[in-house]
Amino acid sequence: MFARLENKILNFIGPPNACGTTNKVKRDQWVKKVLAQIPTGSRILDAGAGESQYKRFCTNLDYVAQDFGRYNGEGNKSGLQTSNWDQSKLNIVSDITAIPEPDDSFDAIMCTEVFEHLPNPRAAVKEFSRLLRPGGALILTAPFCSLTHFAPYHFQTGYNRYFYEDCLEQYGFDIKELEYNGNYFEYIAQELRRIPSVVKKYAASMPKPVRLRRFIIEFANRIILILLAKASAYENGSHELLCFGLHVGAKKR
Repeated sequence: MFARLENKILNFIGPPNACGTTNKVKRDQWVKKVLAQIPTGSRILDAGAGESQYKRFCTNLDYVAQDFGRYNGEGNKSGLQTSNWDQSKLNIVSDITAIPEPDDSFDAIMCTEVFEHLPNPRAAVKEFSRLLRPGGALILTAPFCSLTHFAPYHFQTGYNRYFYEDCLEQYGFDIKELEYNGNYFEYIAQELRRIPSVVKKYAASMPKPVRLRRFIIEFANRIILILLAKASAYENGSHELLCFGLHVGAKKR
């Protein structure tokens, strides 16, 4: 009886909405769009390529993958890890601040979700400036705020627009596009969805909620997600407080 009542109430509210689930989707769409604008045959460096997830968007380009090649999926077992990590197809294994390629040897460089894993991201931007030909494209993404992941190779939690504006100007780049991915309400929804996995890892000894309490938690989560989705639909500038990350397109002067 009570189970049917629970289901009726949850069905009336509706299934969880998509608020907080679009971080990677929007980033992938943006990267695909900007890569499609690079002329066919251009030589592109994927700096900090990892598993080369965006190689699939570079079939018309001369693609070169670089990474330091030391992350193995387990790291030091702290924070968020991937378990498996395949870097067997890298073209260059080196420090990102000292890539063994001549000056002006690339038409484009992309560096996606890497800066938070660098002790000195400004040194990486300086190296990108050396490697790019004048007029070359620089494609960057990084979190605005991130949880500890890939430890011990996690040195910053994120970057806002003022970092890019200052750093890129310093090393001879003009920003052509700066796009926020998500907003405050979407970020909070993302972390609300993450709570069960965090509880499982970091609060496993907590007593399991009884059936009624489980229902109340699920009911509350759905209501909060509805409110966050509604607020996100009407938000006006909350990304300046918090968002998933920024997408930046720049050109070397």
